[in-house]
Amino acid sequence: MISRAQRRANRDNAARSTGPRTRAGKTTAARNAWRHGLSLPVLADAALAPEVAALARAIAGEGASAASRTAATRIAEAQIDLVRVRSVRLAATQRLLEGADVAREILRLDRYERRALFRRSRALEAFCGAAWDDLRSRKAQR
Repeated sequence: MISRAQRRANRDNAARSTGPRTRAGKTTAARNAWRHGLSLPVLADAALAPEVAALARAIAGEGASAASRTAATRIAEAQIDLVRVRSVRLAATQRLLEGADVAREILRLDRYERRALFRRSRALEAFCGAAWDDLRSRKAQR
């Protein structure tokens, strides 16, 4: 059971932790995710959707099941994400070589790269499982 003093302290703390209150603070907070756009899903960018679809078709191959095609699409999305992260990292590294102070930015990109690598790894596992199921169902049809 929580005490009254603790409950009051929680309420006071919550009242102070509501985010920016000034117009300038709210504007700054609204731009946080706009720095490089890597938090957006790949398919949110209409220019990348055909690239994902083409890569997924190449991965899945002809006659793939729906599960294999879905897993191949997830692999393609993660791979395109990885390419995006690495291109932003390359640009930041070039700015670093020119003398800009972007070391922290480069370190923050690690999170996006790790996430894309993890998603690709999981999608590859799903694809292998779906491909194995396809193989078993083809053998059963013979």
